[in-house]
Amino acid sequence: MSFPHQRLAADPHDRVALRRTDEAWLEQRWADPATRVLVVAGTRVRAVDGALDWVAPQDAPPGVRVLLGEQAGRAWFAVLADPAYAQAEPDLVRVRDLLAPLAAGTIADAPLLFHAIGLAEWHAATRFCPRCGGSLEPRKAGHELACTRCGRTQFPRTDPAVIMLITAGEPGAPDERCLLGRQAVWPEGRFSTLAGFCEPGESLEDAVRREVQEESGVLVGEVAYLGNQAWPFPASLMLGFVGRATSTEISLDQDDELEEARWFTRADLRSEVEAGRVQLPGGVSISRSLVEQWYGGPLPGQWGDR
Repeated sequence: MSFPHQRLAADPHDRVALRRTDEAWLEQRWADPATRVLVVAGTRVRAVDGALDWVAPQDAPPGVRVLLGEQAGRAWFAVLADPAYAQAEPDLVRVRDLLAPLAAGTIADAPLLFHAIGLAEWHAATRFCPRCGGSLEPRKAGHELACTRCGRTQFPRTDPAVIMLITAGEPGAPDERCLLGRQAVWPEGRFSTLAGFCEPGESLEDAVRREVQEESGVLVGEVAYLGNQAWPFPASLMLGFVGRATSTEISLDQDDELEEARWFTRADLRSEVEAGRVQLPGGVSISRSLVEQWYGGPLPGQWGDR
């Protein structure tokens, strides 16, 4: 069974990391008229006629020049423009608004886009040296930041986050159930799998067990890895798991972000979704993949359908 979220990682580019310190090569490729550049302002880019607007180097505005890599015989860069550029260019769109067409395949270049956005988010958040407070300057074609005072080097960070579908009952039986929750800030009817960040010194499997217990009170035993999804909003790698509950009583902490958590059989889930009382995440999310993998096929509806 294949899932829409996997299309966001399809056809990755060659990141040519060894070329990031080759200044002569970088300048040569920047001068090549075949080279293409994506202008990123904050988390906004331009899309024209259903495609990302890749421009020639001479048409790019000032900004931090970032090498993304090579693909199809071309070099691909991003320019991280000043946030003021976004204010002057009202036709720029949020990358989150492009996720559905990226997953559907109507817009290409998702790996290049996610690479660029991940670096843009990191550059925006990493403004000063955490050791001495000195200013930072980019190196290695935008993939390192070095302190101008103490010389300490900063590298792009990626935060591991577990996202999990927890089940209870005999696998495949009519009364087998999955656990879904909803946050208080979400519109009525939105449900998703549980998720949370891995803590220092913690295994991914133990992070699954801890997060589920903290958020729902449900205890989890067996945990199995399913897949992953890059999620640079701002710097996460979503690691998908399925787990088996060893208890089913739900107990929500009033101070926690979950407003509700419920068990759904397959029949419950289908009827609630068809009636519009439950909305699941979009196909772009690995959360949707976890649910449909357990359900055994596609389900109708998604967030934003009403």
